[in-house]
Amino acid sequence: MPAPRAPAFDPFDVPESNASAVPPPHDAPNRKRWYRRLGEHAGITRFGVNLVRIAPGGQSSFRHWHTEQDEFVWVLEGEVVLVTDAGEQVLKPGTCAGFPHATGDGHQFINRTAEDALILVVGDRTPGDAVGYPDDNLAASFVDGRFVFTRKDGSPL
Repeated sequence: MPAPRAPAFDPFDVPESNASAVPPPHDAPNRKRWYRRLGEHAGITRFGVNLVRIAPGGQSSFRHWHTEQDEFVWVLEGEVVLVTDAGEQVLKPGTCAGFPHATGDGHQFINRTAEDALILVVGDRTPGDAVGYPDDNLAASFVDGRFVFTRKDGSPL
């Protein structure tokens, strides 16, 4: 089969990164997840589309919620544990989850299996977004196209 031509592309041709906007050493819990920024690769600027691989023992992010941004997640491969205020539930391939903004109900995905998990994460890039972290002394604000992290009281990390 021939390689796709633009605007089509193979998502696995997009470079994978596990960089984090959370500064070291606070980023350590997120080092077992890698993402491919598919939306940016396609030139999309108004919302993000990320293919996220979570290694065994890893997490997608700290448990969080957005004041302005909606998020949608689709489990493609493997198994993840979705953690919300309601507790934990196991999600398998084909399962989706949606997170409307401003609910205050934090979410995260954890891989407790021995195999990688693959999820597709879609979120908008609404100006003025802020992020709450119910389990951690973190806060984030969306400034100039990126998240800036502080402690909950506003002091630097």
